Amino acid sequence: MGIYIFPKSMYTKPAIGRCQSSSHVINVPKGHFSVYVGESSLKRFIVPLAYLKHPSFQTLLNLAEEEFGYAHPMGGLTFPCKEEIFIEVVQNIQLT
Repeated sequence: MGIYIFPKSMYTKPAIGRCQSSSHVINVPKGHFSVYVGESSLKRFIVPLAYLKHPSFQTLLNLAEEEFGYAHPMGGLTFPCKEEIFIEVVQNIQLT
């Protein structure tokens, strides 16, 4: 169980603020969901649903709620943290 990271070139950030995939569509596997992570440029990650119960992941969810509320400008769940921090949190979850 782990995360999937997609290349930056597959996603663009248009002026309206929504990330759109290129012509190549990636489906989210059953039991997973996608999140966008980053402070200035966003990268898409596919994460197992089981992570939602972990306290460290819930901390990231609280940060997203404080930053965006429930109306995300991206249309998807966005974590306002550095990519490295997100990956470190996920690696810690995988170890537990």
